[in-house]
Amino acid sequence: MNIYIKKHKGELDQVIEFFKKEIASIRTGRANPAMLDPVQVESYGAKVPLQQVGNISVVDAHCLIIMPWDKNNLKEVEKGIAEADLGVSAVNEGDKIRITIPQPTEEDRLNRVKKLNEKLEQSKIAIRQVRDKIKEDIEEADESKEISEDDKFRFLKEMEEEIKKRNEELQKIRDAKEKEIMTI
Repeated sequence: MNIYIKKHKGELDQVIEFFKKEIASIRTGRANPAMLDPVQVESYGAKVPLQQVGNISVVDAHCLIIMPWDKNNLKEVEKGIAEADLGVSAVNEGDKIRITIPQPTEEDRLNRVKKLNEKLEQSKIAIRQVRDKIKEDIEEADESKEISEDDKFRFLKEMEEEIKKRNEELQKIRDAKEKEIMTI
């Protein structure tokens, strides 16, 4: 791996990790604690992520249980889930909140795949932006005679191979998520 790719490797890794995190919140029809990531709860005068006020556990494929550490936060947790508009029903059972995940319709699944594709495209754009930075660095080094023309073309070829590899990785992650979404 050449120095220009190494210099921006962290940015490429960040794009892929961000994509993974973004698509984790797309519902698949199965209970997944990551789907509650967008939920914010009012606790002691501040809005905090749901994960900071209680335990989230998976009961079965269609049910999550939230056990707040402070039972006084039950109403706020319920309110936070409703405000997040996740399309799930939350039931306050006195000491815990049970979330039931309904089976998605075919139309819901197709909409989620559409959302998945939008997130993939955003990530590919971010990869291209990093690619442009690497290319700029290589061309600047060539113009200032830091590298030979042969090195320039070799570095550009290595860059294209690395970008292709990253895009293929994004595509594999996307395909696996689509399969998860479309599985009944």
